[in-house]
Order: sequence, then C-alpha cells, then structure tokens
Amino acid sequence: MNKVQRISLIAGVAGLALCLIGVIVNPAQFFRSYLWSWIFWLGLSIGCGQVLMLQFLITSRWGFLTRSILVSGLRVLPLMFLFVVPVIAGIPALYPFAMPDVVRESGALQWKAPYLNTTFWLVRVAAYFLIWWLIARLLCKWTDALDRTGDLEYVMKARALSGPGIIAYSLAMSFAAVDWAMALEPEWYSSIYPSFYLVGQALAAFALVIVALRYLAEDPPLSDHVTSKHFHDLGNLLFTFVILWAYLQTAQLIIIWAANLPREIIWYLNRTVGGWAWLTAALAVFHFFVPFFILLSRKAKQNARKLAVIAAFVFLMRLVDHFWLIAPAFYHDYEQGMVVSWLDFAAPVGLGGIWVAYFLQQLKSARLAPGHEFELEQSLQRA
Repeated sequence: MNKVQRISLIAGVAGLALCLIGVIVNPAQFFRSYLWSWIFWLGLSIGCGQVLMLQFLITSRWGFLTRSILVSGLRVLPLMFLFVVPVIAGIPALYPFAMPDVVRESGALQWKAPYLNTTFWLVRVAAYFLIWWLIARLLCKWTDALDRTGDLEYVMKARALSGPGIIAYSLAMSFAAVDWAMALEPEWYSSIYPSFYLVGQALAAFALVIVALRYLAEDPPLSDHVTSKHFHDLGNLLFTFVILWAYLQTAQLIIIWAANLPREIIWYLNRTVGGWAWLTAALAVFHFFVPFFILLSRKAKQNARKLAVIAAFVFLMRLVDHFWLIAPAFYHDYEQGMVVSWLDFAAPVGLGGIWVAYFLQQLKSARLAPGHEFELEQSLQRA
C-alpha cells in the first residue's frame, strides 16, 4: 500500500505540474480538461458515500468488509472541495452564461438568466458541498464510533440517516450535473441526463471497492474473512449498474432521436461524428457489451482476480465516459471532429494521483476487518 501511495503521489504531483504549464500555454484547454477530470474524481467520493449508505440500509454480507474502503473514499471528499478553485476561476472561459456576448445572442440564456448566473451558481455549489459534507461527516463519525465500541446504536443512527441521506445526495448531484455539465450547452436539456452521473458514480465506487478488496484480501486480516461469495455479490452489483448505465443511455437516445428535433439531436451529432463516433462505439462495446457478457458467468464473478480486472476496466471506461459527456460541449461545429489535448491526460492523472494517495492514507489507518461478533456473523454468513 505504501508503494502504491508513493507512485500515486508522484503521478499526481507530476500531472498537476503539467496542468500548471497548461495554464500558461493554453488556459482555455486547461479549464476544459480540468473540469471533466474534477467532476469525475469528486463523483467517486460521492459514489462511495452513496454505496456506504446503501450498505447500512440493506445490512449485506459484503457491506461489513467494504465499509472501511468506502469510508476512506468518502474522507477524500473535503479535499476534492478544495480543488474546485480552478473551476471557479475558469467560469468565464467555460460557461456560456458567464459570457456577455453569448448571452446577448441567446434567447434561451436570457430566459434562464435568473437561474444561470455566476452568483447563484456559486451559491448552489456551496449548498451542494454543505449537504455532502454534513452527511459524510456524520457517517464517518458514527462509523469510527462503531469500530471503537461495537455499539449497535451507531448502526441504527447511520441507518436512520442513510434513507434521507441517499435522497439528499442524489438531489444535490442531480442539480450539480445540470450546473456543471449540462449548463455548458444551455440550448439543450434532458431530464435523464443527471441520472448518468448518479449511476456512474455508484458504478465507479463498486469498481473501486472490488479492486481494493481483491488486493487487501491477500493478507490478514481480510484474508480470514473474504470468500468467493463476497466477490460474487459485488460482481452482481457491478453487473446491475453496468446494465442500468446502458439502459439510461439507450433511453435518452431513443427519446431524443424519435422526437427528431434539431436542437436536441445536435447533442448526439457532436458526439457521433468524426473521431467521436469511434469513441462512442468504444463506450458501447467496452463499457457495456464486454463487461455484460463476462459478468454473466458465475465463475467470473467468484474469481477475485478476474473480477478485479473487469472492475478496473469498467473504472477506466467511466473516466472515458466523463470525457465523452463533457468535452464535446466546447466544440460547437460537430464536423470539426474529436479534439484531444495532452491536458486531457495530465488533468485526470494529476487529480487522480492525489485522490488515490489520500485515499490510501485514510485506508492505512482504518479497521479493515469486522471487529465485533455481530459483524463477523453477518460477514461470514452463507446464502
């Protein structure tokens, strides 16, 4: 874990150093690359919070063994809040509602001005952060107390918070997806669009949990508790969210294409012409079809090594999907084709390296295995 942490930290610092160079040589591209990268890594912490609350609600076998991983991911959330500063600095270069010339020429932006304006945008960002931080703070506090004392009172508190907490997290993320991503193309809208982020964040969190648990289970204390059944359960959840992601993507495509309205279809033209078409096809094949058919196999889900490889692959495709969702918004001429900058590699590596290094720092101080009798009984229970 120390070795991986050092490598992640070096990669993170190097990536952010390259981003600083990008600020000087191509500030517009820096803000674009940084935005989608920051949304992804912030969303991973949010996804850990969603899955943590889910496991408190359903009291699953896998939940007790993955709680420390999820809490460690959730603890990175305040750090990701700090990394919003470049996004705020780049508002005039990123969002049409902050460009007076664009607003004057757009009836839609003028009509949406009471909502889409810089001041109210910043107020909403603060509100989202406050909601996520308060819930995360309570969950982490009660989880620590549970690890120390084994008192079921803290389980009941976390469970009571998790129901409304999932709703609050989801509502805040839905509005954030509109503010941070959909607002890049204010002439277009979709009621399904925020769900891409909610489902994708949970999917990325499950992928992270599987990869982390696979390596942690090689040594004590988790090697004494983790079984193929736990990986089978996690594989089923990964399988479910892969299908749900594909369902939402297909539903939006069918609805928009059937409506045949130029204002709505242009969103897909920007993502399916030129090089974007290859990326769209790659997402269909490698984000859905390949994981889908592999995860149909019970043996694949019970094999920790194979499942971890699939989960890591899905995690990588989640990163690609964020790029596909956000990057085309900055190139309004769809005939221009796909544009990829070196900053589209430096920004996610920089933020991701810092995220992973801090995550591992939290994980090293966490209790990995169930520490109390009721937890041991639940974690080792057979179906």
